[in-house]
Amino acid sequence: MSRLRPLLLLLFATVGALLAGAVPVSAHAALTGSDPQQGSVVQEAPDQVSLTFSEKVAMSDGSVRVYDPKGKEADTGEVTDLGGNTYAVGLHSGLPDGTFTVTYQVVSADSHPVSGAFTFSVGAPSKTTVAVPEQGAGGGLVGGLYGFARYLSYAGFILLVGGAAFVLACWQRGAGVRPVQRLVVSGWLTLTTATLAMLLLRGSYTGSGKLGDIVDLDLLGQVLQTKTGAALVSRLLLLAAAALFIAVLFGAYARRDEETEDDEDTTDTDTDTEPTSERDAASENDEASAHDADPDVDADSEHDADAEKDDVSLQRDLTFGLAIGGGVVAAGLAASWAMAEHASTGIQTGISMPLDVLHLLAVAAWLGGLTTLLVALFRAPVDAQIETGAVRRFSRVAFGSVLVLTATGIYQSWRQVGSWSALTGTSYGQLLLVKIGLVAVLVGIAWISRRWTSQLAEAPAAVDTEAAEAKEPVSAHATGGSTKATGEGSERAAQLARQRAAMANAREKRIRNADPGRTGLRRSVLTEAGVAVVLLAVTTVLTATEPGRTVEEAEAAKAAVTQQDETSGALALDMSFDTGGKNGQGVARLQIDPARVGANEMHVYVQRPDGKPFDVPEVKVAFTLEAKKIGPLPVVPDRVTTGHWTASGVQIPMAGDWKIEITVRTSEIDQVTVSKNAKIG
Repeated sequence: MSRLRPLLLLLFATVGALLAGAVPVSAHAALTGSDPQQGSVVQEAPDQVSLTFSEKVAMSDGSVRVYDPKGKEADTGEVTDLGGNTYAVGLHSGLPDGTFTVTYQVVSADSHPVSGAFTFSVGAPSKTTVAVPEQGAGGGLVGGLYGFARYLSYAGFILLVGGAAFVLACWQRGAGVRPVQRLVVSGWLTLTTATLAMLLLRGSYTGSGKLGDIVDLDLLGQVLQTKTGAALVSRLLLLAAAALFIAVLFGAYARRDEETEDDEDTTDTDTDTEPTSERDAASENDEASAHDADPDVDADSEHDADAEKDDVSLQRDLTFGLAIGGGVVAAGLAASWAMAEHASTGIQTGISMPLDVLHLLAVAAWLGGLTTLLVALFRAPVDAQIETGAVRRFSRVAFGSVLVLTATGIYQSWRQVGSWSALTGTSYGQLLLVKIGLVAVLVGIAWISRRWTSQLAEAPAAVDTEAAEAKEPVSAHATGGSTKATGEGSERAAQLARQRAAMANAREKRIRNADPGRTGLRRSVLTEAGVAVVLLAVTTVLTATEPGRTVEEAEAAKAAVTQQDETSGALALDMSFDTGGKNGQGVARLQIDPARVGANEMHVYVQRPDGKPFDVPEVKVAFTLEAKKIGPLPVVPDRVTTGHWTASGVQIPMAGDWKIEITVRTSEIDQVTVSKNAKIG
């Protein structure tokens, strides 16, 4: 197993990189509109500020804040649900003129934090002292820890459910194998620890992002009142029931299975024993005659047969009971994800949640069973090697799981993506393509494993003999006279014991490698497990990424607002840029009102790809009317707040198809100019 450690370290490093990349794209609801609109100038201060999102969000008092130009709170703090995914916060009376900043921090219906900010002005734009933090909810150290805990929770669920299912459905003898027991118990401990960590981190993850807030009991109380908090608590209660299930599976069930096997071995030994001499044959004949003459012997034989049947029946009933109870607990654990994440929002939730439960159970049966098979092939003792029949039973279970995964995955992909453009043009769709590719690779390797399974040979009798020799106690001669109570004798005995252990390990390795089919199966299963680790990481990232359907719906809503602005005379343009430096990508949104000949009001909003305000050192704008050879007419806007630049009195001399260039500088040396054409006047 020592050669597996570098591979495992590489796989976990890949997992860490993937999870780190998942943090900035955690929002699953988008701000699609507001009143007053972003960057607009109103003549009088409104009574309230309303925000419209692409889906339902969880919002409490204080989730939306409005600050005046001097940074003082201008809102009442009370948030009202206006219906239709629109929420409003009241404003105080007697507000001054100038630029106001609106910040919001909410939780989407599928449990992910959403935060952002925008500005509007009363009377005319002005300077503002409000500093909008670039890091929103769900980012930073807390976001990374929460993402890693999510990965561990999925991994623990797969090991717990998949390992137990493998024992009950494929290899009941494995209930008494110590490495298999450790694997399933490790899954339970991992899932329990990760769930507790997520419960403690949840308040800070969706709120301040401060690590110290994980010990805030008031914040924990608020988390317990949310849908996600209830799901995590339900998961912990189900894990308590799972602990009882594990105790029975590896306790009474394993002992009874061993007793049943011992009885079968004893019966087989008695049946296979033949007389080796005439006296033995005569003795058996005499016993048979006495047996025929004594009716009590018949009664005892019948009693033993009935007792054996009762034991088999009891074992079968216990297996059935564990399967039912374990299935209920496993379905409940899977539902704790389905009822609080992607499947619980959007369209057709009544269908998507049950199918999501089936999807998770199929993943656990396949990948968890695969991990258990890997442990059985590499770590099981020689006298407890997994049987060929158990491997073939798991092959059938894995095939059925793949069919379920395919059916449920196709439906969930359609539901979350919705269009071919979203499949290739959104982060969610691109990650989904990566996941599909990994699943295809995994299925291909599984097909190779099935071929090795068909070539497996049962262990020959010589293997059993060697296994028995490996377990023989050390003789007095081999220990060099361990009865001597001298220090030299004790040292000699310890040295011989180490030599004997090394010989036993070499013998076990030789026995394991005796069947080339089994050796090939171990290698292919190990490769499957490596791909499965990366697949699980990609899946975890996928669950923290905004679905493609939601992204397109939000963009469509923003486009409708932009079209409305253009109809009313205002012009809005979005230009993506990349300065080529570190963190040099973003979007520059230019708004010009009323987009007519003469003086105009101009706003430039610079945002990161995730929609957060981008604090850049410099922004410049230029207007060129190439048809009339006018320009470029430079405009240097003033910085209002983080990511917001404005200029008043921008003169457009005549109507036409103007080329608008925006230059964005993100560092001392990194800058880029992007442009679009638009009709003005």
